[in-house]
Amino acid sequence: MRSSGTIIIRGIVQGVGFRPFVYAQAKKFGVTGSVKNLGSEVEIAAFGDRFEEFLSAISKGTPLSRIDSVEVRKIQGPALPEFIISESGSGSLSGFIPSDVAICAECIADVDQKGGRYEGYWATSCVNCGPRYSIIYSLPYDRKRTAMAEFPMDDACIREYTDPGCRRHHAQTIACADCGPALSLLDSQGNPVSAPNPIQETASLLDEGAIVALRGVGGFHLACIEERARELKLRLGRTEQPFAVMVAPAHVHEIAEISEKEWMLLTSRERPIVVLKKKNPSSHRDISNLHTLGCMLPYTGLHHLLFSHLGNPLLIMTSANMPGYPMITETITAQEKLAGQVDYFLTHNRSIVNRCDDSVVRDGFLIRLSRGFAPKRVHIDLGKRGILGVGPELNSNATLYQNGVCITSPHVGHVRNPPTLAYLKETIEKISRLVDVRYEVIAHDLHPAFLSTRYARGLAEQYGAELVPVQHHEAHIAAATREPCIGIAIDGVGYGRDGAVWGGEVFAGTPPCYERVAHLEYVPMPGGDLATRYPERMLYGILPNDETLRLLSSRGWDETSLWVLKQQVARKFNAVLTSSTGRVLDAVSALLGICRERTYDGEPAMRLESAAYGGVSEDWALEIRREGKMEILSTRALLQEAFIRHQRIDGLSSQEYLMARSDLAASFQHNLARGFSQLAIHAAEEQGIAQIALSGGVAYNEQIRETIRKQVEKRDLLLVMNREYPLGDGCISYGQCVMAGVAR
Repeated sequence: MRSSGTIIIRGIVQGVGFRPFVYAQAKKFGVTGSVKNLGSEVEIAAFGDRFEEFLSAISKGTPLSRIDSVEVRKIQGPALPEFIISESGSGSLSGFIPSDVAICAECIADVDQKGGRYEGYWATSCVNCGPRYSIIYSLPYDRKRTAMAEFPMDDACIREYTDPGCRRHHAQTIACADCGPALSLLDSQGNPVSAPNPIQETASLLDEGAIVALRGVGGFHLACIEERARELKLRLGRTEQPFAVMVAPAHVHEIAEISEKEWMLLTSRERPIVVLKKKNPSSHRDISNLHTLGCMLPYTGLHHLLFSHLGNPLLIMTSANMPGYPMITETITAQEKLAGQVDYFLTHNRSIVNRCDDSVVRDGFLIRLSRGFAPKRVHIDLGKRGILGVGPELNSNATLYQNGVCITSPHVGHVRNPPTLAYLKETIEKISRLVDVRYEVIAHDLHPAFLSTRYARGLAEQYGAELVPVQHHEAHIAAATREPCIGIAIDGVGYGRDGAVWGGEVFAGTPPCYERVAHLEYVPMPGGDLATRYPERMLYGILPNDETLRLLSSRGWDETSLWVLKQQVARKFNAVLTSSTGRVLDAVSALLGICRERTYDGEPAMRLESAAYGGVSEDWALEIRREGKMEILSTRALLQEAFIRHQRIDGLSSQEYLMARSDLAASFQHNLARGFSQLAIHAAEEQGIAQIALSGGVAYNEQIRETIRKQVEKRDLLLVMNREYPLGDGCISYGQCVMAGVAR
């Protein structure tokens, strides 16, 4: 039985209260010695008769820690007389800093305690909660290496910081109103607003209808009450895009249907936006014209205090940046970018070192990987070489691999925008520095013209690294599983190996070797990117006939526009071929008059799904043809069936038409999903593979996803989906690393 040893604990042990936790366990078991940070490790010198009990206790870690390994070595020298927390030193950077988490219940109680030290203080936190990633400059995680270095502790905070019996023992974010970050309320011109209590004054302004920019832990949000949602949309030029809302906990059940799992997510320490079904699908139309509503609960002391003063139980809470662009973090930038859009700014003077947007979850699947969940750390064996996956073009992030661990950054945005590309570079540089990764392989999208591809080329030249191009949809499937599978990838666009725009694909194999065995039939995209903005172009691209032209004419298309559209398709001029599932759904949305112009990413398909909600579907005939080894599902046949059925209901009364249209939308989604299921099942039978993987943004569509699931499981096949990464493009950088790693 050992009575002493040097214990090395690796993993996420920085910023999680690990040293005070070890100290407390040492006192409990009568152990003497020391504990100190070494990069991403903790080194513990321990002496005592109850050494083994102590070792077992500390190996379990704290609520925020993640233990990779525990190593015990022989220790030299005599036992120390007491147990101490030593100064940090340098060491391995194999672990990582945890993501930002919500304020804990104990800290909320401190904020609410009348006459307490933390009464009404917005930045209250402890070892178990608060900002981490957003404030870290470097490792080891000590106050002097964070944004809190700007705020020296007062005597009262020092006493708690050095008190082993206190929850704030060695809490690097400890601060109070006397020594910590402070709030400022500014008017639209940036002038200070005199207010004894800026939060209470902000709550009053919001209740009166003001639109306020709030500086949070990871960037700026725009907030207003529901009655001002339409005005905010007009100011932002986002007249149709749904907003997320922050809701008082007691009010959520009044506006949305919530399962037990969804409530657990809402109240978890990650506190994501959870996409919920409205209790009344037609309610809150100014916030969201869909049947769903993105809801989150207050997750900082500032939010908690704001809602304690608000008369309204709900606030619009949307990111202040333009969609696809980086979060705005600096007050001066917010004043420049949001001029004319907001009435007031509630800001603070703590630096946001690493910006971080809100995470979004729907039906248990991540849509946006960010605050609370990212940076994400996953154990996976991809070999000995360091790998970087720079991600896709849209909804991008980055993944770094080294020594059996992948670390994926928070959501970055659309890298087609130069500012977002700059943010991607900044994020990669910061995380690379934190974990000291050395790139030997750099994986990127197959598309040669993407800004991220060009960036990858430059990095490869800089580091002398190997470049590995990875096809977009193969990365989707590789992110879902490394096992042999039939992979269904359904999304908007991805550059195909034949130069066409893919997006409705079925693969067979194991990464990095996938064979494309089926897909949606190729159809032209008249006008290229214009077809993504105006879905009626896709409708004609799929059904290029006189009936479609007459429909478009009845909707206001002039003769010249129709002639140009007709020529583009007939002459195959500026009409790239695509197998995209998203473009097919766009065309149906246009046919049914649901969305004729896309104003935000995914709008036509999302509104089609909402129109189908509650509709009754029926089976249609499917047309599947074989070309060599490839099976192809005819989307023209499906859309033609929808066109005929739509003509039959076109003359119905308004209410009857909406009900019939709902059934038609549901039927189209149902049969498209049936078609994909048949393609995958056929491939599974031919290849002798019993596992089917599903990925891609279209898989968020509940009816399509669940129809595929039921069809697959009916044939005793296993459907696998990734719940650790987004189904959409937020999984691509991870999939790129998988493809590049297993290829070596």
